[in-house]
Amino acid sequence: MGAGWLSISLSWQVILISIMAWWLLLRYWERTGKLDDWDATRVFGVILMMRTSAGNKSLEIISKPRKFWRAYGEVSLWVCWAAMAIVALLLVLTFISALLSPNLADPPSPSELVAIPGLNPMIPLGWGVIAFVVCLVIHEFGHGIQARAHGMRIRSFGLLMLGPLPLGAFAEPEYSEITEAPKRERQRMFAAGPATNIFAAIIIVLLMGGIAGHFVAASPGVHASGIVLGAGADEAGLQPMDVITAIDDKPVENLDDFKDVMSQYSAGDSVTLQVVRVEGQRENLLVNFSDKYDYYSELGWSADNLEAAGVVEGDPFLGVEGLAEGTAGIDRLAGPLSPRYQGGIGNLIIDVPIHALNILITPFQYQGVAIHPAQEKMLAADDGWFASLIGISGLLFLTNLFFWLIWVNILLGFTNLIPMIPFDGGHLFKDLVHSAMSGIRSIGKRSGLWKIHPLWVEHISNKASSLSSLGLLIVILSIMIMPYL
Repeated sequence: MGAGWLSISLSWQVILISIMAWWLLLRYWERTGKLDDWDATRVFGVILMMRTSAGNKSLEIISKPRKFWRAYGEVSLWVCWAAMAIVALLLVLTFISALLSPNLADPPSPSELVAIPGLNPMIPLGWGVIAFVVCLVIHEFGHGIQARAHGMRIRSFGLLMLGPLPLGAFAEPEYSEITEAPKRERQRMFAAGPATNIFAAIIIVLLMGGIAGHFVAASPGVHASGIVLGAGADEAGLQPMDVITAIDDKPVENLDDFKDVMSQYSAGDSVTLQVVRVEGQRENLLVNFSDKYDYYSELGWSADNLEAAGVVEGDPFLGVEGLAEGTAGIDRLAGPLSPRYQGGIGNLIIDVPIHALNILITPFQYQGVAIHPAQEKMLAADDGWFASLIGISGLLFLTNLFFWLIWVNILLGFTNLIPMIPFDGGHLFKDLVHSAMSGIRSIGKRSGLWKIHPLWVEHISNKASSLSSLGLLIVILSIMIMPYL
């Protein structure tokens, strides 16, 4: 309902045939002069560089409040310095972890190593194309606004296309003006792209919280994401995502109801579960409760831990994991901004960064979708005017759109802050080293303790940038290759 054709992925055979057809089409356009007419260029054989000046007028209008955008650039710069340090640290820690604790799981397929919509099975073609185009435009407009705010000109904007797939975007500035600009202004320009992606992700997360408030459970009940093998639920035939609506005719509308009803039974009791299957049919299942205390004791829980958890001998154990209500799918995406979030301000501070991490791993957990299809079916629109206007299909469309915009913005923002050329982080790192060396040179000159020639500052900055880029490239390649060794 919320995904449709936008969630499709492509096979390798279709991709290879499509690339070959795209290459032949580009060759034909090149020979007939179409690319020249469109101010486009074919690069690396199969990539189309499309240029346009259409965004320049909008850029000029948006960048008018120069003081505001310069202040924005300064904030962006500090945000990017902090994020760049975190990204570099995470890369190094991941590399060390891969060396010390080799991954015993099956390595990812080659297609999972590239963030190309449709090719990577976790990034659907439709949603991926839409999100990447929007987020790349946001990124390049961030650069363009800062350039104009500091008096630098932008010749054109453009996209790098592989057929209908966006591989990148660019803003073509006057490069002589960038190289001659003061370092601080140049740094703000490089920082504005990834920072704008990060800020956009934050804004869309807030919008996701607003959308979550328009969802309600389509029907009362609770469902489990996992079933414990050999326990009562498993033996009775309960499946993940089946909705439990009653126990022995006692209604179960939410988690509190489930706990209240379960408290009336003991280990060894038999009950009838009224469930709604994922496919929609209703069934009654006869379940025998085992002992919850024995189950967790066998898992290694100590008596003190069981007591702290409130588990005593004779407690009934159904054998389900991840029990949740009907709005669990959208509440997971909205995280601490969901209207059903029950944590305090302290929990909110802790949960927000954890939620950002959960957003990044969601496509891998749910095989390329934002919400499990079964959990989508459990959702309905509330009776407010907005939900009544667009309906459940419209709410799910916005949910999927917002999710992929958040995911791609976070991905682009932090990936571009890897401190290696050609990423924005590489240019920021180079200017940081240059500023540090210039400071050391100035201190030596004022104190008379040492002298450093200006050309040495340039040489050391270039050398540090090259070594950093090479070192991080080796780290990234090693992290990607190690699982296959």
